[in-house]
Amino acid sequence: MDYYDDDEEFLDPNLKRTGEEIDPYAGIFFSKDRREEVIEIEETPERVTLYSTPSTSHILPLMTQGEWMKGCPEGNEQGLLFGLWSDLQAPSVKCPNQCGASLVREKGMFTAIWGDFGQYVSYLRAHGQQQCPSCSVDVCLACGELVSAARADKPKRKDDNPLDPLFHCSELQGLLLGMGLSMVEKMFEDQVREAKEERVDDQDEGKSRKKRRMATGASPVAQVIANAESSNASTDEEGEEEYLFGVAKGGRGKGKRAPTGTGYGGGKEDQTGILAALEAQRARDTRIGTLLSQVRVFLPSLARKPDAETSDYLPHPTALVHVRRRFNSVGSALLRNDSLADMSDRQVLYFELLEWLETVSSHEALGSIMGMPIMIPQTVTLMPERPGSAQIRERKIVYEGSAGPRELLEAIVIQARAALKGWESTKKKPDLKKEMTEAEKRKTGAVSIAAAEIGNPLPTLKGKEKEKAEDMRLFTFCNRILATADAIDKSLSDTKGAAFLQRLRDALPKAPWEPSSWSKDPASDVLHLSDTATDDEIRVTYENWANRIKFQYCDLSVEGENSNDSPSFKSVFSNEARGLVGTDLPKRSLAIAKELAVLSTNLPVNWNSSIFLRVDETRVDVIKGLIIGPEGTPYENGCYVFDIFLGSNYNMSPPQVKYLTTNDGKFRFNPNLYADGKVCLSLLGTWQGPGWNPGKSTLLQVLISIQSMILCDEPYLNEPGWEGQRGTPASEQYSANVRRMVVQTAMMGNLKNPPEPFADIIRTHFRLKARSLRVQLNKWLALDDGASINEAQYTAHGKNKATARTPSAAERSKSVMAANVEGLKQLLQELEKKD
Repeated sequence: MDYYDDDEEFLDPNLKRTGEEIDPYAGIFFSKDRREEVIEIEETPERVTLYSTPSTSHILPLMTQGEWMKGCPEGNEQGLLFGLWSDLQAPSVKCPNQCGASLVREKGMFTAIWGDFGQYVSYLRAHGQQQCPSCSVDVCLACGELVSAARADKPKRKDDNPLDPLFHCSELQGLLLGMGLSMVEKMFEDQVREAKEERVDDQDEGKSRKKRRMATGASPVAQVIANAESSNASTDEEGEEEYLFGVAKGGRGKGKRAPTGTGYGGGKEDQTGILAALEAQRARDTRIGTLLSQVRVFLPSLARKPDAETSDYLPHPTALVHVRRRFNSVGSALLRNDSLADMSDRQVLYFELLEWLETVSSHEALGSIMGMPIMIPQTVTLMPERPGSAQIRERKIVYEGSAGPRELLEAIVIQARAALKGWESTKKKPDLKKEMTEAEKRKTGAVSIAAAEIGNPLPTLKGKEKEKAEDMRLFTFCNRILATADAIDKSLSDTKGAAFLQRLRDALPKAPWEPSSWSKDPASDVLHLSDTATDDEIRVTYENWANRIKFQYCDLSVEGENSNDSPSFKSVFSNEARGLVGTDLPKRSLAIAKELAVLSTNLPVNWNSSIFLRVDETRVDVIKGLIIGPEGTPYENGCYVFDIFLGSNYNMSPPQVKYLTTNDGKFRFNPNLYADGKVCLSLLGTWQGPGWNPGKSTLLQVLISIQSMILCDEPYLNEPGWEGQRGTPASEQYSANVRRMVVQTAMMGNLKNPPEPFADIIRTHFRLKARSLRVQLNKWLALDDGASINEAQYTAHGKNKATARTPSAAERSKSVMAANVEGLKQLLQELEKKD
């Protein structure tokens, strides 16, 4: 969306004057479609010696002017940054008491880059004010003003200091935020680089081949430079990571990947180094979380205890600039983490991120930043060195608009709501308002909300107590996410107006299971395609529709067989579900809540192949899945239905999965999909190979493994020992037989008698793809060998190795495939008539 105050169509006239008065960015146009070229300066930093004590010296690099002013400028930001920078570089300040004396500043005292922010703060606190050698008044060396005696009468702080000299003036505020956030950026870049090096080391040493997202991403400029340096090496790594961990946004592509006969590629899983990597990640999160917490102290905040400072009411303009440029770049990278489960495991960092978002949004001068698009660097070009300027080099950076903090947060909000819904469906919601006694806490094994909020581990708890503590921590974390989003929305409404907030909300991603994801007019939700629609228009329509309905809740109970105590379900696992009524399994509840959070936003949706899920609205452990066969395979555009149940020991044990598209138990579509519904997959424990990793593996991995590894381009090769048969007549014959079964059952059969609860999805899928399906069916008919459907062709013993032959045109016209293709085309025509 565009961010622009002066548009009368989107701003309440009654709020316009107030909004302009309190929003420093009023009238400036921001857009995700915007593109800017900026020339930035790289300089070799000078080094200085500073003394923290008379006997303790430190040799430190100085912040360069180019580093201080970097970023995509708006309005007069560069002038403001340069003004403060220039003022702080002056070697001395005159005594404001007009005694004629000058007070000397140590070179670099304000802009030296210390290895630790706490050291920097301690140095400024000790040396930022001096007594005039002539008239003995106290002077702030940052602003050059008197240290007011009246200010010393303010209430004491928690550390018993009557006045913290670092809150004397807004100049110090702008300085501390600029220097502190620069350190945050640098630490973030270093951590990303460290995590990448660890992954490379793991590969070189033959350790775990599974790539891990141990860091969310580098700062934008650093990431662009790194990508430019290693573009050839990054593609394959990212591709494998997306496949293995199910984070791909586009679903399965058309690339080939040789099956290994297991339904899940690779050898025995090597867990070496995983625990060490997790511990390293926790250490990194603790470091950057601590640094963010230290810097947050200097954000303008009217809620400061015991009293707000002058700079809280009138923040320095550069404070806003640094938050917009530096914090937003790091915060947006963290918010792009698409896994609530990962965020929950890394609460020491993400709780601090939420603290930042709430503090920024609660201040009227900063709050509007939360709704702005972020300018992200896309390319960095180093300019030729100028003769005689070896210490200075220019670089051209192209910035492009990207989603802002509030928009990025919405994807996590959706996951948090999904997690809470799953959590509430598996257990009774606790009364958080009631304060329990210590005895009650020990008896129930509960953990206080205060302990949950900081996200710290609870090493003294064991067994059920620990499980309940972790359960409560996720519950608290999810509610904190929702509270943060509400706080940002309130701030945007106050500063930008209700119309702006509504416009922003309309542009946010929608939870697919909520009515708000559909239009206000139900009739407009019926997808219509004109006869003149282009292929690209149809593709966009299909993907938008699929993304909107990929994950939803529904009633899967059996009508007439329900009871308050133990309802039955439209699932082959109904008895298992009934057997868990009334159980209290906090570890399972936590796992299911995290699982649903990820599934709600991360199911792959693509024209080539998509995955849809329907979850029972009261028993979220009862699930039905629909996978659309991937393009370029014998399963293309077929609809394959699965029953899924998250059992009593989930996720220490894998989910239970049953395949249902079997033509009443007659068709075996794949060596790994039995006619009785068994799914052979090492993740499910039904085949050898890398198995389920308790606490780490996910249902999303299972679904994508089925989509990509079982529904593959040459299913014949999925049988162990036949991997070398690619392209052989036997493999071609097997694929031809699969195509016949797909047309008869996964296409025509599902259209005639669509399985619940996917009737609307199946009809819409075939209607929107009718044009491309006709082309596909003609191609399949030309490839068909004229044989009948061989229900028992695959015996798992390699007995059917008949030689494929090319049938005559007459044979094709009379074949089973021809009859089914003609029947399916008639059904497609009937669907199009209803459009």
